[in-house]
Amino acid sequence: MRTLLISLNSKYVHSSLAVWYLKQSAAEFSDVTILEGTVNQPAEDIVSNIVRRKPDVLAFSCYIWNISFIRFLLPLIREALPSVRIVLGGPEVSCNPKEILTENPDVDFVITGEGEVPFPLLLNALHQNADVSDVPGLFFRDRGGIRCGPPAPPLSEPPSPYSKEYMDALGGRIAYLETSRGCPFSCAFCLSGLSGREVRFFDMDRAKANILLLANSGCQTVKLVDRTFNCNPKRAFELFDFIIQNAHSAIPAGVRFHFEVAADLFDEQTLRLLFAAPPGLIQLEAGLQSFNPDTLKAVVRKTDINKAEENIRKIIYAGNIHLHADLIAGLPKEDLASFASSFDRAFALRPHMLQLGFLKMLHGSDLRRRAQEMEYRYSQKPPYEVKSNPWLSEGDMRLLRCAEYALNKLYNSGRFSLTLAYLLEASGIRPFGLFLGVGKTLLHIPLPERRSLDAFTRQAYGYFLTLPGVGQKKLRDALVCDRIACGQKIPDFLKVSDPDFKKSFNQIRRTFFEENGGEKINAAFLYAGAKRAVFAYGKKNPVTGRFPLRFT
Repeated sequence: MRTLLISLNSKYVHSSLAVWYLKQSAAEFSDVTILEGTVNQPAEDIVSNIVRRKPDVLAFSCYIWNISFIRFLLPLIREALPSVRIVLGGPEVSCNPKEILTENPDVDFVITGEGEVPFPLLLNALHQNADVSDVPGLFFRDRGGIRCGPPAPPLSEPPSPYSKEYMDALGGRIAYLETSRGCPFSCAFCLSGLSGREVRFFDMDRAKANILLLANSGCQTVKLVDRTFNCNPKRAFELFDFIIQNAHSAIPAGVRFHFEVAADLFDEQTLRLLFAAPPGLIQLEAGLQSFNPDTLKAVVRKTDINKAEENIRKIIYAGNIHLHADLIAGLPKEDLASFASSFDRAFALRPHMLQLGFLKMLHGSDLRRRAQEMEYRYSQKPPYEVKSNPWLSEGDMRLLRCAEYALNKLYNSGRFSLTLAYLLEASGIRPFGLFLGVGKTLLHIPLPERRSLDAFTRQAYGYFLTLPGVGQKKLRDALVCDRIACGQKIPDFLKVSDPDFKKSFNQIRRTFFEENGGEKINAAFLYAGAKRAVFAYGKKNPVTGRFPLRFT
């Protein structure tokens, strides 16, 4: 019985763990293969690849980013393979299996929850042509109705997905590692709390062995998918310490590890350890979501927000760890003014990335269950983003989209750091107001060259000059410094014809070559105040991704 497991990732650089877990759980069935693709591939190519393998059972791993594409594929697959058994599993179908079976007649089975136990049992029942009603966690049609098996008991520890076949297929993409399952929190907007606040921690020796295995796989990023990695501070300390102790020996240089953390749970001992990590080795993603206490209470978000703020500030100041902070727009009790306040407070911490995300009404989340009662309007199609609520109108949401656009272009890109610092100081405008103004002005302006960086910079430059207190020369110099620090050419509209430049540049280059072994440099003159030269030198900062600047 040929079984094909399919994972359709959002981008090629991403990989999948779920299908490899399932393959290992069904190791007794030798004819289980995996097909990985992306949602950006033509549907006919995916269907052709499936048909060519002639599966008897076809199983999809379903997430918010691929469910629409999978639904589109299902009738095409059924037409090409009338007798294939189609199985769906994953978080996007686990909380609404009856709806999935009702709306998708081409689907035969839906596995809910963790699949390592029910998937091999289902394959065995199909192989034996036996009754499937005892398969735990399985929803299926029976005599015109929909039935379900008993609840699926989770394994204390699933089988390792990291077979030789997995390692060969990884091909340098982002590698994902799970050292625990479950979450101790019950945030109303999230699915992780559905585990009943139980967290199962996997064997520590296995976690450490997998860290080294993936670090040596050829990938550049190992992403830990533990929902709150540091919910057990002692365990988190041990794994952080293991990674730091093995950096540049058992762990190759250039490999980085990404963790989702609760910033308020770090103790001083763990912070001191993290501050000793080699620059760029550790990346942290901290979900702040909001600074409004009424909002956090409404979504059952248990966070010591002052402690989180203090710890993030310390981590940023240390300078060796890339930190990504998250805010969510559309949460209860937070209107536009409140969100602007949360944004400005988060921005003041200067995280390396600040994500302005929009609330998604996920299947199974408490907020989706209460959406009608709370007067939420949201898209019925994935990713189910909120359109409005009693605190934010549709117009407010459009304004937030404008701010998000500018935030990503100006701040999260890392290309305008010095320019933003100058603009905020010179104009006195609050951060949210600055990004909102840029977004409202530039988001809908057609730009040539597919919104190229130079085209965007020119449009932004024109807008910046309209802000109070902004001087043309200082603005130009800040933009030039940003371009040089990012290793990019200076656009023509920022260049100044200066007969002294060539002579000065050659002198800088000779000195620089002597000091730095002949590495390529980028240089310019600055004109706000006394004329001076600026140039980039050395290697990129592994945390910021920018070259250091030197001024003469």
